[in-house]
Amino acid sequence: MQIHFLPMRMELRRLAPHPSRSGKIWEQTILIMATVLVIELGRGQPGSWQVLLQNAGIASMHTTVTQYDNVVFLDRTNIGPSQIDLNGGRCRDNPMDRVLNHDCTAHSVIFTPGSNTVRPLFVYTDTWCSSGFFLPNGTLLQTGGDFDGNSKARMFTPCPSNGACDWEELDQPLQAGRWYATNQLLPDGRVIVVGGRDSATFEFIPNNGQGPYGLDFINQIADAQNDNLYPFVHLLPDNNLFIFANRNAILLNYFTNTVLRWYPTIPGEPRNYPSAGSSVMLPLDNGQNYSVAEIVVCGGAQEGAYLNPAAQLPASDSCGRIVATDPSSNWAMSTMPIRRNMGDMVLLPTGEVIIINGAQNGSQGWGQASNAALSPVIYDPQSGNFEVQAATTIARVYHSTANLLPDGRILVAGSNTHQFYTLTGDFPTELRVEAFSPWYLNPSNDFSRPSFVTYPNVLRYGIPFSVSVSVPSPITGDLELTLSSAPFTTHSFAQGQRQLKLPVSTPFSTGQNTYTVNSIAPPTAVVAPPTFYMLFALHGGIPSAAIWVQLTF
Repeated sequence: MQIHFLPMRMELRRLAPHPSRSGKIWEQTILIMATVLVIELGRGQPGSWQVLLQNAGIASMHTTVTQYDNVVFLDRTNIGPSQIDLNGGRCRDNPMDRVLNHDCTAHSVIFTPGSNTVRPLFVYTDTWCSSGFFLPNGTLLQTGGDFDGNSKARMFTPCPSNGACDWEELDQPLQAGRWYATNQLLPDGRVIVVGGRDSATFEFIPNNGQGPYGLDFINQIADAQNDNLYPFVHLLPDNNLFIFANRNAILLNYFTNTVLRWYPTIPGEPRNYPSAGSSVMLPLDNGQNYSVAEIVVCGGAQEGAYLNPAAQLPASDSCGRIVATDPSSNWAMSTMPIRRNMGDMVLLPTGEVIIINGAQNGSQGWGQASNAALSPVIYDPQSGNFEVQAATTIARVYHSTANLLPDGRILVAGSNTHQFYTLTGDFPTELRVEAFSPWYLNPSNDFSRPSFVTYPNVLRYGIPFSVSVSVPSPITGDLELTLSSAPFTTHSFAQGQRQLKLPVSTPFSTGQNTYTVNSIAPPTAVVAPPTFYMLFALHGGIPSAAIWVQLTF
């Protein structure tokens, strides 16, 4: 059965014609896939899983990847002891902590893929359900939380894994409490913080003595169970913000605090906390002058599921897609093969979207979901097709995360549907760290996989640059370059996630299967705000490992 079934599944997604591919390349791809069939006979569903670490010490509620290839895991305080001690006999003495005033355990760690080790970090105030993103210099700005952390801002300046970098609590408070808020880096290097529980406002960091600003939209779309927390915020290439909450979205001019447009209401269920859908902005394409922005919103919980947890209502199986930059656009709906709430949507280097983690019944909240969604799904924006991937054996429900690593794997961590660490029973607090390897990481693709030979470390807006890559076999098609941001992921939304398809020249050989291509950095900071990005090279749709570049003026 697998001899016939497996190539059909792979052909539907991986062999869909691409506008830039000639008939010749199409024929060669089919021959390549025949080889994959022989090598992967009996594999089952596409992709593969690996447990990287049995015990990270904490369940990561918030996760982000730094320019040093290591990963910040962040849980919360006010939860009692974690499963990892702070280094050097340090303890956190906080009289405001509601559970443990003298706490010698860590609630944040830095994880290093490869060695799969962690180093404890020291965070003082409560980061429960907080927000964040990187500044232009690569420093992580982290905001809000609950209790003593509600109005706090923190910074983490990344360093190599053998370094000693740690969290820093800032003295200047936020202008409003930010619990369940969303952050977005802006073209001028400021960060806008939007919404939060009982915070129908937004503010800027730094605020330059201005703000906060009212955002009535947050209250206007609230329902009996809110469904307006952790709004989906996307910076569009016209320098306006697309802000989505519950089932509605607006186009906001954040300079004048003017709502320029109310988008049509998306059909189906509520999509934001506590109903927990997810959202991405599809890659901005240089072939469209980076001017067309499409938003995809998938999954969610049935209306009222949070208020009636005993019913364990089925989650949403729908996705909506809208061209946010088209003034007459409406939602185009499609159906996922697996219903899901609390899923994470992650942009792959190929431009596809993986939908991973979550549950098929219930909603967000402690103990309010069941029937874990163990199989990821890959969505191909070009064909509109979904493909079910190999299943994990580890449930990742409330408070789980997923992030793209520079090597192309998806790092999966967290899941704690309990008020405190609970290591037994249904859906125990999850301390294991996994990685999912999508189809393109199969060893059968290694003969097509490019690797960087020469490259810049800094890209400046609108300035040409060149890279050289080596490919094990002669190239059979175009080389592509994509830029991917490193988002701050929590509660089913990757804050600041962004991908750009850069222009490339025809590759020219420099000998020994090495090729050089010329490109141009994004034209403006509106298209890609200044910070660190992962630069991937692709050959025949197979991505390299990324190198980090700083995009700046």
